[in-house]
Amino acid sequence: MTTDTDLIRPGAAIELLGSGATWSEGPLWIPDERVVRWSDIPGNRILRWHASTGSVEVHRDEVEFTNGRALDRDGSVVQCSHGRRRLEREAPDGTVTEIVARWGENRLNSPNDVAVAPDGSYWFTDPDYGIVQPHEGHPGVREYGDCRVFRWSAQDGLTAVIDDIDRPNGIAFSPDGRTVYVTDTAAGLGDGPGHWIRAYDVDGARASGGRHFASIEVGLPDGIAVDVEGRVWSSAGDGVHVFDREGTELLFIAVPEVVANLCFGGDDGTDLFIAATSSLYRIRTSTRAA
Repeated sequence: MTTDTDLIRPGAAIELLGSGATWSEGPLWIPDERVVRWSDIPGNRILRWHASTGSVEVHRDEVEFTNGRALDRDGSVVQCSHGRRRLEREAPDGTVTEIVARWGENRLNSPNDVAVAPDGSYWFTDPDYGIVQPHEGHPGVREYGDCRVFRWSAQDGLTAVIDDIDRPNGIAFSPDGRTVYVTDTAAGLGDGPGHWIRAYDVDGARASGGRHFASIEVGLPDGIAVDVEGRVWSSAGDGVHVFDREGTELLFIAVPEVVANLCFGGDDGTDLFIAATSSLYRIRTSTRAA
């Protein structure tokens, strides 16, 4: 690990919390349960790590290839399903229900990652990984012919908000909600040059002013998280890269496996949980989520 900042607690190091997954994704800290819930996409299951015991167990299996997730204000988990090609909700009692699966007459591709906006709407990415990679979903076609970022709310329904990214993947908002960051991972399957993070201005239900924010040179920027000071923490092939609000790199944290996604959590919110290939890792930081 190299750093010239104080973002990592003195003496902190990468800790392995659990392993045994095929491809770890979508970590989420759930404070009421004191657990991290994350996806093993090819394993078609959701895992959870317990802060109280340090144990790892299967939360659910045969979950239709869930990916990213976010915590809603009511304590439910909003998650992306590759297999069902939908955004769905798991209530605290374990009931799973559909939020949205179609844009007009067409099915979504395979929702990948989701963030809750300050107004309570859900913004999610919809690349086609779950329909072009059999180990991450079910073979299918892009019914609306593209890959987009969508916004859903009970009042407005589903609208497309970003359409200039080849394969939108990770998504996160700035602390004030006026900027949304989206990763482009098109380079991973050779369908475009994307190996970077883009930033967009947010005005209510609209996104505009798309621009390059930062590039990841080793691997891809899959999942991202934003801290309370507006710094962007990005996954990569070699670890975690942290950028300030202008896109200047501040910090690199080496991780033993390819990193897919990450989130802040823990009892005081300053633990960074890292989903990387077969494992879940943690490092103690001096910041917390936006």
